[in-house]
Amino acid sequence: MLERLRRSLLEAPVFKRGEYDYFIHPITDGVPEIRPDLIREVTANIVRIANLDVDKIVTVEAMGIPIGIVLSILCDIPLVIIRKRKYGLPNEIEIDKATGYSRSQLFLNGIKKGDRVIVVDDVISTGGTLKATLDSLKMAGAEVMDVVIVVERGDGAERLRAQGYELKTMVRVKVEDGRVSEVIESRR
Repeated sequence: MLERLRRSLLEAPVFKRGEYDYFIHPITDGVPEIRPDLIREVTANIVRIANLDVDKIVTVEAMGIPIGIVLSILCDIPLVIIRKRKYGLPNEIEIDKATGYSRSQLFLNGIKKGDRVIVVDDVISTGGTLKATLDSLKMAGAEVMDVVIVVERGDGAERLRAQGYELKTMVRVKVEDGRVSEVIESRR
């Protein structure tokens, strides 16, 4: 079903960032180019598997944006982007985020108490960004109806599931020996 995604991940280059094997892919990095057929396949799959009875789609800057925009257009649901820059708007929520290779702040605007939301994003590795996102949505009083991540790697998704979070991933990748060695379509 996700043949373009699977094939493109198997062909993705890998490089070391410290001790971390980092793969470069159009969905997770926006390079070398985001092909329309690939983004169409990914968003069509989200439409197929997700609960879209929501008021807003929420994603995180930067690589969740292409997925979120296409999904917003397809489903006619407003998009909220958690940004890396502070805007100082009323009720802005600052999010401390830690991943396997960085620490930073994110900023949530545009969510009000009672909003029913779906969170969509490109990749989950350590789970740090998603955990911070879900915590901020709870703080804002939103009801998270679904969470869909395109690529799962590492143990972050399993750690969040063990903490009681429900999330769907499309594919799980394994990176070893300097390459993406395995892409398995996730079961829901």
